[in-house]
Order: sequence, then C-alpha cells, then structure tokens
Amino acid sequence: MPLDIDPGLLLGLFGVAVGAGCVDAIAGGGGLMTLPALILAGLDPVSAIATNKLQGTAGSVSATVAFARRGLIRWPEAWPIALAAGLASVAGALCVSLLPRAVLDAAVPVLLVGIALYFATARRMSNEDAAARVTPLVFAATVAPLVGFYDGVFGPGAGAFYMVGFVTLLGLGVVRATAHTKLANAASNVGALALFAASGHVVWAIGLAMAAGAFLGAQIGSALAVRLGARLIRPLLVTIACAMALRLLSDPANPLRQAVLALVSAG
Repeated sequence: MPLDIDPGLLLGLFGVAVGAGCVDAIAGGGGLMTLPALILAGLDPVSAIATNKLQGTAGSVSATVAFARRGLIRWPEAWPIALAAGLASVAGALCVSLLPRAVLDAAVPVLLVGIALYFATARRMSNEDAAARVTPLVFAATVAPLVGFYDGVFGPGAGAFYMVGFVTLLGLGVVRATAHTKLANAASNVGALALFAASGHVVWAIGLAMAAGAFLGAQIGSALAVRLGARLIRPLLVTIACAMALRLLSDPANPLRQAVLALVSAG
C-alpha cells in the first residue's frame, strides 16, 4: 500500500474498528465487521486477514486489560490456559495449508448454531460462578490448545468456543468467562500476528489506525459487559454466533451449502 493512504479511508476504518472492538469485547465476532471492510478498502484477502489480526490483537489486549483492572481474571488459573492457547495458535497457523479446509467450512457453522442454541436455552447463565467440572490445568491441557489451534487455522467462533468451555467446564460466571475468553483470544491473536508480521502481509498504516479504534472500542465494550452482565452478553452471544454461521454459509463455495442445495435440487 502507498504511504499516501486517503485519510478519509483511515478514519472510516477507525470507526468500523471502534464498533467491532466494542462488540468483540462483549461477545466476539468483531471480525464480521472489520474483515469485509478491509476487503472493500482494496486489500487482497491475505493482507486483509493479516491486517485484521493486528486490530483484533489490539482489541483483545485492551479488553483483557480492562477486565483485569476490575479483578475478573484469576491469574494463577488463567495464564497456563492463555499460554497453551497462544502456542497452539502458532502451531495452527503453521499447519494451515496441511489441514482439510472443507471440513472446517462445513462443520463450523453447525457448531456455531449449536452454541447459539446452548446459550439461548441454558438455565445456568448468570454472573455467579458455579462448581467446576475439570481443573484449570486439565482445561489448559485439553480445551485451550484445541481452540487455540483452531484459531490459528481458521478462527471464526473461537471466542464462542472458549466461552462454552469456561462456563460449562470451569463453572465461571458469564462476565468472568468473558474476561478469561478475552485473555485466551489475546494470546492466540499475538501468536498468529507474529507469523503474519514476519511474512510481511500486514498493512501497518491501516492496521495501526484500526488497532487504535479497536483498543478504544474494547474499553467501551468491556465496561458495558461488566455493567450489564448476562443480560447483555447472553443475547449478543446468540446473535453473533448465528451471524457468523450465516456469514460462512453465504459463501457459494461452502461445502455444507453446496450439499444442502444439491439435496434440494435432487428433491
């Protein structure tokens, strides 16, 4: 990208990043707004993904800091989970060309719809913590690397997958689960961003402008999440999970969409 990037374009992308950072801090899925905006701005898909990872990292780090200041992160339990997620995301990014993308394209929308149904119907969705079903170390050795690896390979819905694990397995209340999710997201984002930066695909002028917006938006979103708790996080999680599923299924190349259309045509 040339150095004389249109200031109006930077301002517009900054605004998109503010909104996306706010939503992402509460329920994840901010990339639904920022990635299409980057492609519309003229970036090729690889540069758009790499630049989007920069602003996403800024937003997740900002939200983590905001939640940590409010005492919502249990660091002795959280740091092994974050470390496992970060290392696994690097491994996933390195293996991205070796894994069957079609399987992920077909499976992830189904998983996201399942997560939306879970959050919509689960009885225990409050701000209070409950009894854990596994220890944090078991979680760090199993769930965290699986989701982190997925985040490095593909990404959409990683925050929702973390949330399900934190709520159902570690028994965290919705607000505390959101805080721990942002820390795990930040760790996996940093790992993937390091690889993108080393490959030279990040458009820094745009990425830094959006990072500033994402940082600001995440501060707003985290404050809203703490203030409104499950009343805000629960419906937004359901909405974002469904939106991500629809976004993935809107791709004409999605194998699940093709299979459904083939069945309809055959019928």
